Amino acid sequence: MEAGIIEVAPIAQEYGFLQLFLRADWVVKAVMGILAIMSVWSWAIAIDKWISLRSARSKGKAFEDAFWSGRDLDSLAKEYGKRPRDPFSRVFAAGLREWKGRNSGERVAKAANAESGRELSNMEGGLGMLATIASSAPFIGLFGTVWGIMNSFRAIAASQDTNLAVVAPGIAEALFATALGLLAAVPAVIFFNALSANLSGYAAKLEAFVDELSALADRGED
Repeated sequence: MEAGIIEVAPIAQEYGFLQLFLRADWVVKAVMGILAIMSVWSWAIAIDKWISLRSARSKGKAFEDAFWSGRDLDSLAKEYGKRPRDPFSRVFAAGLREWKGRNSGERVAKAANAESGRELSNMEGGLGMLATIASSAPFIGLFGTVWGIMNSFRAIAASQDTNLAVVAPGIAEALFATALGLLAAVPAVIFFNALSANLSGYAAKLEAFVDELSALADRGED
């Protein structure tokens, strides 16, 4: 029994992830490298977006609390108009520049909507790459899988032996490429959907603020 366990251990090590990568040919190695980079890239984008979105939400809530606290427009303009620190305050500053008194709601709305669009475009940056990784990684992994299986068949033809020891390395490489493709694609899909949902909610709040700002400008409230 102990001898069997000792024999299995070297075999398991022989087919470890590092050994599979080192034993693969240059095509499969390139596929694995691309998929590893895509996986790291998707995590980096997701972490960066979560941090920036969390910061924007926190600062936006602080601004909304100040805006609806009953403070006069001049004090808000001094605090947020000159040095806006988040999308809400930047939209406010853009609308403030067009605030000319009564019946200025249309001008305020145009300026605030334009700034809102720019802010949301900046916040959505990187989501396109997540979508690209999510859609392309499985196919890149599939290419590595097909190539690994082709290597297995070439090994069979060269050795004229269908023994498992002949075909196992190529099959293991193929399955490893598939696993890396899924490892890159699945988190990217989850990140994309979660971030898109959160950004949609944030965009709705920002658009509602633009409407409220233009309504205040129409009423000529200072």
